[in-house]
Amino acid sequence: MSPATPEAGHRIHCRLDELLTSRGMTLTQLSDAVGVSVVNLSVLKNDRARAIRFSTLTAICEALGCEVGDLLTLTP
Repeated sequence: MSPATPEAGHRIHCRLDELLTSRGMTLTQLSDAVGVSVVNLSVLKNDRARAIRFSTLTAICEALGCEVGDLLTLTP
């Protein structure tokens, strides 16, 4: 999956889709596990999020067994 066209100054890419695939988990299952709507997770997954709460980031990383750097990367 390639990142969305970045906005000026925005080069963060969310690897949520890749992490879900590697763990055999669906977006709906993650939504149930972390208490965040599928719609909001989809916005994050498609690199359209403008912000994320630390509590949400923590819950996603715990559910996926990953670090923040595994989920969010800085594109060149």
